[in-house]
Amino acid sequence: MLRCGRFNLSLDRPLVMGIVNVTPDSFSDGGKFHSTEQAIAHALRLIEHGADMLDIGGESTRPGAQSVCAAEELERIVPVLEGLAHCGLPLSVDTLKPEVMRAAIQAGADMINDVNALQSPGALQAVADSGVGVCLMHMQGEPRTMQHDPMYQNVVTEVKAFLAARIEAAEQAGIARERIVIDPGFGFGKALEHNLALLRQLDAFQSLGVPLLAGLSRKSMLGALTGLDAGERMVPSVVAAVISAMKGAKILRVHDVKETRQALQIVTAVEGAR
Repeated sequence: MLRCGRFNLSLDRPLVMGIVNVTPDSFSDGGKFHSTEQAIAHALRLIEHGADMLDIGGESTRPGAQSVCAAEELERIVPVLEGLAHCGLPLSVDTLKPEVMRAAIQAGADMINDVNALQSPGALQAVADSGVGVCLMHMQGEPRTMQHDPMYQNVVTEVKAFLAARIEAAEQAGIARERIVIDPGFGFGKALEHNLALLRQLDAFQSLGVPLLAGLSRKSMLGALTGLDAGERMVPSVVAAVISAMKGAKILRVHDVKETRQALQIVTAVEGAR
């Protein structure tokens, strides 16, 4: 069970987290849903397609992305949060700024999805002071420079050790373990070989004792393997989601909700038949 703001989520089957980017520059759908009305309409379509939760972002964290100020980020996401307040699903906010976290929680967010794993000063307390869930993600470097020759001795061991330390820091700050999710951070300061190693050994993260989120949807590693542009990577994305689920991921963060949900029905049937 995952405690997530207003919701207690069963993890008996993998959950699908639909992506709602309220940004002009996200790598796959930047600008498509930039207005409040477009973002809300897109979110409602994702719900119709079977999303279990929504992840709303007001600042792109694609490789090379420039940061935006907290006021601009909040101007993008708060109206969307308010417009979806009664949609019946948990609402996650993708941010690394403590001031945005606090305002988003006040506006109705049920989870904070932080690519910086609550390392910013004040971030741990912003979440600890609430009842929301949190996703702690691994990232080497920061978005503007993270893909400039990332280096690891053993990527799985290093990412796992980092996430274990962040779980401990969160618990020490007063965030209960049943509110914590982890994400190895595919594509965030990782070369193709690092991403493939993480996916091959994704089940190694189950020993950390908290739910695992996997976000591979439309990412550049899939483009490197297939030669497809971001908008053409639906099939590789669904395959990656299926592999992740069969290796223990409990939340799949995706653009293509309907297709992923259909594929996961097969995974659930196969896993249940064991």
